[in-house]
Amino acid sequence: MTETTIVNKLFKEKFGTSGDLYFSPGRINLIGEHTDYNGGFVLPGAIDKGILAEIKPNGSTKVRAASVDLNETVEFGLNESDKPSASWACYIFGVCREMQKRGAVIGGFDTVFSGDVPLGAGLSSSAALESTFAFGLNEIFKCGIDKKELVLVGQKTEHNYCGVNCGIMDQFASLFGKEGNLIRLDCSTMEYEYVPFNPKGYKLVLVDSVTKHELVDSPYNKRRQSCENAVKAIAKKHDNVKFLADANMDWLNEAKADISEEDYKRATYAIQENQRLADTVIALKKGDYATVGKNVFATHEGMSKLYEVSTVELDFLNDVAKECGVTGSRIMGGGFGGCTINLVADDKYDNFIQTAIARFTAQFGKEPKIYPVKISDGARKIG
Repeated sequence: MTETTIVNKLFKEKFGTSGDLYFSPGRINLIGEHTDYNGGFVLPGAIDKGILAEIKPNGSTKVRAASVDLNETVEFGLNESDKPSASWACYIFGVCREMQKRGAVIGGFDTVFSGDVPLGAGLSSSAALESTFAFGLNEIFKCGIDKKELVLVGQKTEHNYCGVNCGIMDQFASLFGKEGNLIRLDCSTMEYEYVPFNPKGYKLVLVDSVTKHELVDSPYNKRRQSCENAVKAIAKKHDNVKFLADANMDWLNEAKADISEEDYKRATYAIQENQRLADTVIALKKGDYATVGKNVFATHEGMSKLYEVSTVELDFLNDVAKECGVTGSRIMGGGFGGCTINLVADDKYDNFIQTAIARFTAQFGKEPKIYPVKISDGARKIG
């Protein structure tokens, strides 16, 4: 049975009727990691995996929500005190509350949802869930909230109801995704540009290391602090520099004596990554995927050696990709586990996948997961 059929069937069984179907995708980020808080750009795209929900108003003040994948049903009201205990239901509840805060009148509704975004793989299943309900409820209840504001609905749902202090990239890609395009996005201003991504003769595939390392301290905060230290040092001579995206390597080298070696390494990565993203956008517009691939490999090297957020497993997968002639490969996401994203020529694809599975399993005693993805459209009604 297709996912649509499964959702339809359960909705009919539970509620005796049928509703409208909405879908929102997960996302990848081709290049531009740890750039958002350094004033730079990211380059995400929506993928062909996501969350599908059937929704219908029920004329009450209650939401009845069923998760196909977890085989759970929850009922909750729409007042602040009605927050459900099930963590998955908090995403739906949070979206309702954040829309209400923006003046929307949300009534009770019934819903069944399911997803094929792999959990824990860094593809933003939570943002896909938020975007599905934000987009769907906005249409169904005629709320008139624009898509940029729906991005913030999703982000604030994470902040206020799910305990995750996320940025906007995931929700933005899920709502604004466009088939055949990536999105050059400034996370601080929401200014964006579609960048063509039509890699004929190539495939995009994620290789999941099925590893997430426990973090003893707060490595993200430490890296962010390093970048801020470098900005302060550079700004002594160049007062227009507010973020590392405003700086260049010459200015960083001028300030090298005023910062630690660790701060210098972190700042070097951030400045170089901002430049790599700009160069990658130019290469994509020319259809030059060889240059795109080189930049993606360089990002992995920077994240591993300068920003130091990689792992033994991810470095191993990156080495295998190089040996198999993959065009570009890097760790995707904040680091310390998760997936590599790989741009692979069609004629090298099968060998790469077989080799990666065999060698990783032999080395680490567990099999990596393989997720082929295609760049697709964002949130939409499908039935």
